[in-house]
Amino acid sequence: MCQFSPHPTRATLANYIKTPNIYPAGRLDADSEGLVLLTDDGKLQHKISHPNWKEAKTYLVQVEGNANSEQLTRLANPLDLGDFITLPCKAVKIAEPEWIWPRTPPIRERANIPTSWLCIVLSEGKNRQVRRMTAAVGLPTLRLIRSGIGDYNLATHPLLPGEAMEIST
Repeated sequence: MCQFSPHPTRATLANYIKTPNIYPAGRLDADSEGLVLLTDDGKLQHKISHPNWKEAKTYLVQVEGNANSEQLTRLANPLDLGDFITLPCKAVKIAEPEWIWPRTPPIRERANIPTSWLCIVLSEGKNRQVRRMTAAVGLPTLRLIRSGIGDYNLATHPLLPGEAMEIST
């Protein structure tokens, strides 16, 4: 969980990070994985997490089904999710990333239903937005990994779950 306070059933950042006076810049929901930036710089935290700054966030998404060009076009264009309309974003189909760690617990698998991987880059981040977007185009999310926030990404700063790296801004 992207918090330092205790959670009744899940590990939190306090289980992994012992550095005092740092805070997460943005959050991941309980079913998501990936990059979390921690900072002691309030201005940086605000820039990363406040919607007015529109800091790009990159997600690797495993979906149920074989994504087609029509679905990718719908994802990339403004999409009405009922309570809001998304901003345009980047949505492309990608090969399964070779560097990703095993998921615990594993995703559900159905032998007769294929899965595919997408890379989605958003400049906004509403609650469960990526999951809602993929579901709206008929591609339920099975696994969601945030791989980048602005200039910081797991390709240039490779980390495994529970690992941390100090970077300067």
